[in-house]
Amino acid sequence: MTKEIFVLNGPNLNRLGTREPEIYGSTTLADIESMCMTKASELGATLTFRQSNHEGNLVDWIQEAADKQAGLVINPAAYTHTSVALQDAIKAGGVPTIEVHLSNIHARESFRHKSYVSPVALGVICGLGARGYLLALDALVSHLEQKHD
Repeated sequence: MTKEIFVLNGPNLNRLGTREPEIYGSTTLADIESMCMTKASELGATLTFRQSNHEGNLVDWIQEAADKQAGLVINPAAYTHTSVALQDAIKAGGVPTIEVHLSNIHARESFRHKSYVSPVALGVICGLGARGYLLALDALVSHLEQKHD
């Protein structure tokens, strides 16, 4: 059985590599996409990798993942702390989700400590940089395999 996974990225992540490298590092989103594609192939999964600065696009893609019964790795970026719409889309679609953040959101400003996605996610990986995406793929594929056994 082929496992399908969507990796969605929120606002400003298209600026990785140049945006606040002291926080986010020098790895670009294209680098992360390449790493994820390689990892997905190793895990026998197909991957759809997308980024948008617009909340509605992310909601549409979450719904698409739900319709395809795909798993979801999401870095909602700033929408983590503001978007009930993302939470509702994940919950309504029953999408198995791993939330990822490059930085440790709990070691940053207090407004970043609240996530609207975490309550509907299987798990959260933060503070491990780009490696967090790879760990999320491992965890999600394992979850999807167990779900279908």
